[in-house]
Amino acid sequence: MEARWFALYTKSRHEAVTYNELLRKGIEAYLPMVKKLRQWKDRKKYVDFPLFPGYLFVKIPPYPDKLLQVLKTKGAVTFVSHEKGRPAEVPEEEIQSLKLLVQSGRDLNIYPHLKEGTTVRIRRGKLEGAVGIIEKKEDQYIFVINITLLGKSISVPVYADDLE
Repeated sequence: MEARWFALYTKSRHEAVTYNELLRKGIEAYLPMVKKLRQWKDRKKYVDFPLFPGYLFVKIPPYPDKLLQVLKTKGAVTFVSHEKGRPAEVPEEEIQSLKLLVQSGRDLNIYPHLKEGTTVRIRRGKLEGAVGIIEKKEDQYIFVINITLLGKSISVPVYADDLE
């Protein structure tokens, strides 16, 4: 059976530890990170933070032994699921679009899952090929990617003529 993407819930602040352990085990994983400016008393510094705190994504075949191997990883808690004991898949298209947005280096905003709006594809620029929903905020268009399983969305401003 073909490998599929699943969302993995981790212990608080263990996303990077779990991610590194999964890679060490040879399991494909994705931990979307963003840089945020943090200020201490004596300095300011950009620090990497998980885009979705407490979650990361793994790509494995949905066999019980593979699922168990992931759950036995340090920091792993459980798979996100709709039914107890059956991890819910994250569509490949959502992961690929998420990777494009994170790699673009643009400022990202996280929203609750949006159900309304039109599905669009970006046709040029750094985000070319990303699929999401277009929303209008005041006089600016916002391109939104939904990670349905987590009930989260991220957005970036776009020009309407870059969409199809």
